Amino acid sequence: MAELPARLPLDPDAVGRDLGRLVLTIVELVRQLMERQAIRRVEVGDLPDETVERLGLGLMRLEEAMTELREHFGLKAEDLNIDLGPLGPLLPRQDRD
Repeated sequence: MAELPARLPLDPDAVGRDLGRLVLTIVELVRQLMERQAIRRVEVGDLPDETVERLGLGLMRLEEAMTELREHFGLKAEDLNIDLGPLGPLLPRQDRD
């Protein structure tokens, strides 16, 4: 059995990018879940118009922030969709960039 080196050669830029990818993946998953829940509530009609407006604006701003953060880390939307092996991709397929 080969002995492991005392230190692993790590590229600091790759570590930061990979950590950013992981965090953004989790945020994107939560964002998509919130968006689906909001759509369900709007379709049921149990929200006042003012709340629907604020909710829509908040979700649009969150999506814009996600786009900016992906660009900062040099990631595309599909880079956030982690492959879970036999379970398939983490995020449902989206037609966004």
